Amino acid sequence: MKLILVGMNYKTAPVELRERLQNYCSDQDVALPDLMMNPEIKEAICLATCNRIEVIARLGDTARGEDFLKNFMCTQGNFDINETEKYLYIYRDIDAVLHLFRVASSLDSMVMGEPQILGQIKDAYRMAVDRHATGVLLNRLTHHAFQVAKRVRSETEIAGNAVSVSYAAVELAKKIFGSLKGKAALLIGAGEMSELAARHLIRQGAGNLFIANRTIARAQQMAEEFHGAAVSFDEFPSFLPEVDIVIASTGAPGYILTAPMVAAALKKHKHKQHMLFLIDIAVPRDIEPEVGELDNVYLYNIDHLQDVVDANRAMRRGEALRAEELIAEEVAGFEKWFNSLAAVPAIVRLREKTDSIVQGELARFSAWLGGLKEEDRAHVEWLVSSVVNKILHDPITVLKEESSEGDELPDMAAIRRLFKL
Repeated sequence: MKLILVGMNYKTAPVELRERLQNYCSDQDVALPDLMMNPEIKEAICLATCNRIEVIARLGDTARGEDFLKNFMCTQGNFDINETEKYLYIYRDIDAVLHLFRVASSLDSMVMGEPQILGQIKDAYRMAVDRHATGVLLNRLTHHAFQVAKRVRSETEIAGNAVSVSYAAVELAKKIFGSLKGKAALLIGAGEMSELAARHLIRQGAGNLFIANRTIARAQQMAEEFHGAAVSFDEFPSFLPEVDIVIASTGAPGYILTAPMVAAALKKHKHKQHMLFLIDIAVPRDIEPEVGELDNVYLYNIDHLQDVVDANRAMRRGEALRAEELIAEEVAGFEKWFNSLAAVPAIVRLREKTDSIVQGELARFSAWLGGLKEEDRAHVEWLVSSVVNKILHDPITVLKEESSEGDELPDMAAIRRLFKL
C-alpha cells in the first residue's frame, strides 16, 4: 500500500511542542509544496488542528519516504532526535487507514464525539486537492473516511449530546467558580470555538459577554447573536478588569496576552482579590505562560482539560466500543478494495487484447460488413461485443475476488499465461 501517517497529538506531545509544528503545517501553501517536492512523496494531506498535526502520504520508496517525513517533522518543529523519537507516532499501511478512520469518527479526539474534527479533515483534504497533492489512493481513502464518520455518527450514540473543546473549557470554568451565573466573560477570537464557548457560557447563566476579534465586523455579528458587546482587538486588555473569565482561541502565531498586560489590568480592578480565570484553547497558545504566575490568576491551556475529557470518555465508552466494531468492518472493506487493485493491470490487458481481436476481425470482414445496412452492421458489432463480454465476465470476476482476498494469485498467473498477457 506504501501508505504512511506521521504525526503528534495531545496524547503524545504537550502543547509547547505541538505549537512549534502547528504554525508551519497550518500554512498549506508552504507545507504541501515542501512535501510534494520530495520525489518519494506521491500524494499527501496535511492535517493541523489544535490537538494534532499529522501528515498522511503515499510513498514511492517506503524507506526513503519515511525517513524524509520524519526529518521533515523534526526540522519544521525544530525537534532534536530524542523529541522526535519520543513524541512522533508512525502508522503504516492498514494501521494508517485504521487511525484515519478513528480520527474522522472522533474516537481519537480529546473530547470524544466532538463534531469539529470531521470538518477539519474535509478542509485539509480540500486544500490538498486544490494543490494537486492527492491521487487515487488518498482520494478513495479520504472519501471512505467521510463515509465511516457518517456511519459511526448515525449508527451509534457517540455524538449524542455532542460536546467540544469549548464545552470542556466552560465546564472547567464551572468547576473553578462553582456556578457561572452572572459571571462576565471575554472571548478573544470569533471563530467556531469561540462561538461554541459563547453558547455554553450563556447556557450556564453567564452575565456580560465581550467579544474581541481582529475583524470587528465579525465580533459585532457574534455579539449581536449572543446579546454581548463587540470589542476592538487593540482594546481588549482594557476589558480584563470587567470580566471573571477569559477564553482565548485566535489563530495568532504568538502570544497576544502577556503577564504585564494582565497585571496592569488587575491593578485597575476595584477588588484587590478579584479572581481571573483564563483558558487558552488556541494552538499556538495566545496567552503567555507567565500569566499563570500572577496572584489570583488561574491560567489553563488546552492540555488541562483532561478531567472533563475523561468524564466524557467514560460516559461514551459503550458507544465507542460499537464504533470500533464498525470501523474494523470499514477498514476490512478498504483493504479489500485496495487489494483488488492488483487485478487491474491484468484486467486492462485482457480487455485491450480482446478489443484488438474484435477490431481486427471486423476489419478483416469489412468488405462483407460494408454490404450490410448500417443498422444491421451495428447489430453485428453489438453481437460480437456482447459475446466477448460474456466470455470475459467470469475470468474478470475471479481475478477481482482472488486479488481482494489475499497475496497468492494463482488464477491471475494462469490467466496471464493462457491469454499470453
